[in-house]
Amino acid sequence: MDCGALAAQIKAWGRELGFRKVGVAAVALPEDERRLLDWLAADRHGTMEYMRRHGTMRARPAQLLPGTLRVVSARMDYWPGGAGPAAVLADPQLGYVSRYALGRDYHKIVRARLAQLAARIAAAAGSAGYRAFTDSAPILEKALARDAGLGWIGKHTNLLDRHDGSWFFLGEVFTDLPLPVDERVSAHCGSCTACIDVCPTRAIVAPYQLDARRCISYLTIELDGPIPEEFRVAIGNRIYGCDDCQLVCPWNRYAKPATEPGFHPRHGLDAARLVELFAWTEAEFLERTAGSAIRRIGHVRWLRNIAIALGNSPATGERDAALATRLDHPSEVVREAVRWALARR
Repeated sequence: MDCGALAAQIKAWGRELGFRKVGVAAVALPEDERRLLDWLAADRHGTMEYMRRHGTMRARPAQLLPGTLRVVSARMDYWPGGAGPAAVLADPQLGYVSRYALGRDYHKIVRARLAQLAARIAAAAGSAGYRAFTDSAPILEKALARDAGLGWIGKHTNLLDRHDGSWFFLGEVFTDLPLPVDERVSAHCGSCTACIDVCPTRAIVAPYQLDARRCISYLTIELDGPIPEEFRVAIGNRIYGCDDCQLVCPWNRYAKPATEPGFHPRHGLDAARLVELFAWTEAEFLERTAGSAIRRIGHVRWLRNIAIALGNSPATGERDAALATRLDHPSEVVREAVRWALARR
């Protein structure tokens, strides 16, 4: 079998399936493993205990799937269009949702395309061992994508491409085929510190170092329980995730709109009013977030996040009336956030 020709064919298949770029990486990640262990030792993973539980497996693909020799890494753009992020962030009566979550759940869309790609690889190569992932297994996705030539890891710890920016999802196909690996691309952050300077909670504690415990995406999505008060004002009107470090990145001026319809905004979440979102019942939340990544946080965190955002908005009769409807909510997490918000004048 001509592995070089097969690698070229895999990249062509990937483009046919909607991936902007596809590359091949080897599986050795010793430097990234060391950084991961240092990050865990500093407790920068917060309450995400699964990060510690999986430990070094994240940096050793062959532990996850024995026999793995190469990782096929693929990128799919998701810049969704819709209301301008700057305008939403500037209006405290609107709720800001991270751009990646405005459309359908990327796990399902990207994984389905990867499964098709993996099936083509298996059919072409015979009984090759393979497995497809997209943010669904303990993998250092960005490190593998970097080694596959898909971009460099920027100072905000996201993957960057000088032609496409950073608005894309990553996915992988593990394979036992000895495909030729691609070369890394050079880094182009230079002396720029825009992402570090703009972070509302100073979560980028140094170039290439992120403290998840301070990150708004962690606080609004991963963290269960109350959001620490020291970060609440800085959260502003961000109710699900945060994109500030990407929005300010100069390379994202080259980002291209998503061609995948599933990533386009749904239910007006690109510029929805906070009081209207806060009024959603649990049944309405589940219905309107069906097939969305947002659904995973559940109704309690959704209300907690919106209550914090309402506390950062102007005190009006409408705002206070909306907050008052949740003063007797079954969850103390929601009740506490509402009390905090009502005390803000």
